[in-house]
Amino acid sequence: MNEIKVFLVEDEMVIRRGIKNSIDWEKEGYIFCGEASDGELAYPMIIKEKPDILITDIRMPFMDGLELCKLVKKELPNIKILILSGYDEFDYAKEAIRLGVTEYLLKPISSGKLLEALNGVSESIRREKEDKDLVRKYMEEMRENTEHEKQKFFEQMIAGNLSMADALETGKKYEMNLSAGMYNLLLFRFTLGEENRKSGELLGEAEYAIEKLTERLEYVFEFQRGVEGWAFLLMADNEEQMSERVKELSKDLEEIMKNYSTIAYFGGIGQPVARLRELEESFREAERALAARFTMELNRIISVEDIRMAQNVDTLDDIEITSFGEIEKTRTMLEKFLNNGAEDEIDEFVDVYINELPEENLKSVLMRQYIIMDAYIVMMSFCEKIEGIEGEMQAQSEELKNSMKTSQTLEEIKNYIRMLLKKIIGVRDTISGRRYSDIIEIAKDQIRKTYMSDEISLNTIAAEVGMSPSYFSSIFSKEMGKTFVEYLTEIRMDRAKELLMCSSMKTSEIGYEVGYKDPHYFSYIFKKTQNCTPKEFRARGKDEKDSQECLVKSETGRNFSCCIYSYDTGNDVSSGLADKCDFGICTDHKKCLVCQYVCKRF
Repeated sequence: MNEIKVFLVEDEMVIRRGIKNSIDWEKEGYIFCGEASDGELAYPMIIKEKPDILITDIRMPFMDGLELCKLVKKELPNIKILILSGYDEFDYAKEAIRLGVTEYLLKPISSGKLLEALNGVSESIRREKEDKDLVRKYMEEMRENTEHEKQKFFEQMIAGNLSMADALETGKKYEMNLSAGMYNLLLFRFTLGEENRKSGELLGEAEYAIEKLTERLEYVFEFQRGVEGWAFLLMADNEEQMSERVKELSKDLEEIMKNYSTIAYFGGIGQPVARLRELEESFREAERALAARFTMELNRIISVEDIRMAQNVDTLDDIEITSFGEIEKTRTMLEKFLNNGAEDEIDEFVDVYINELPEENLKSVLMRQYIIMDAYIVMMSFCEKIEGIEGEMQAQSEELKNSMKTSQTLEEIKNYIRMLLKKIIGVRDTISGRRYSDIIEIAKDQIRKTYMSDEISLNTIAAEVGMSPSYFSSIFSKEMGKTFVEYLTEIRMDRAKELLMCSSMKTSEIGYEVGYKDPHYFSYIFKKTQNCTPKEFRARGKDEKDSQECLVKSETGRNFSCCIYSYDTGNDVSSGLADKCDFGICTDHKKCLVCQYVCKRF
């Protein structure tokens, strides 16, 4: 923990210097951060230094101690105040207590008595900080679990799997009052290139700003969707109010993103619906709008209606069949989708992709063949750029070419492009998953190295691998089949069980050893995950150990033990240490890989 800062205010120079010089502040674990002769001079210095403890006289010129306490407590409510007074008067003590003064000390006071009072106050400060850290840590853990549960809830709503009653009741768990006249969805996501993925800190800041925005807007509920971005559920009384609220949210999101110019974004607005069970319709519309990010400039939030209007404008001009300008445009669309599109977006994308082409061009058989051939070339070129994809697609190249030749009608062309995209994106995601596997391995290694620290969190590990917390959380859960908190708790509990079985350490010491400062919280987590208390686990383990001899006999007939595990070996162990056991090999003939405790002779 950081050293505690102390500030002194005393108008009598002799007393002030005596207090300052009579205590070895650094040795006692304090930082003497400043002094002043009266409240007026002291106040700006205190606000700047932000000490943990203020020692002040009561009777001083210009501004006395009680007035100073009032001002300081307003700005620094957690500061601890020790009042020094030469006047043993009840009124002063009563006023001091009312102001929240921690100690009321009478002058003259010895350095020993003052230090005793300081140590009592500092212990209180340490406990408060530990409690705050514990609460913060607990809230972080709960937050990750809650976000995953909320994500599942959202998926159920848009799938139409919940009745109105079930949706309202589940919403209450997350402090969401979902009763409204109308509903709408706005999907929002960052469009990340590889360079953005490495900018975890910047992404984290943008995510935090968006979360704060939705907390402020009472009519919006936010659902994190990991790599899919966010879904914002808007509620209103009528269509007019909904329209205004959609505009307000869109504007606020755009204002936030102006602060993060290196991060591209896109938003899709759904259609308003009157029932919660109709949210699926709003979601599909929002998805269609979101798919337009492959056809339009980024950094905007649009609706399907906006897209229709843009397309109507585009198709006003007569375009000759021989004009390939639109093909160039759709080629860019396809390249964007291959880089950033998802498999469940393919159907929507292909519809948008084909609709971008002028209707007159699609009437030509020759032009349709050109379109499909161009799409094939673009996709194969993409495969060449990504290591590992080309080989996997090569085996299917003849089948793909034959399918291309037989695709004649517009619907056949769409189906062919869909089929090709599914194959390529499936392989792309598999290879991407391998990259994610490497990231997860780095994260797991870091967790194993730092699990005993109470500072470890989703945020710290995400920063270690260069990702935003929500993006990392989504990938980790997908790859591991469990949340970050669940994995960390598992590691800690495994180590705790080893120590309970293999050492004589106290339960509180074991908790501290595996990353839990608070012994009560450690016991709570242990019982929650292991269905018994640490004490019960240790007693049960002792009974098991007593029931089976933990021995190994060498050729010389000597007996050796490795913690509580039974093992047998035919190897020469004349060195006096076990060579191996059922659960792990003793590294350099000294440590068990499982429990990491040194093997000892019986």
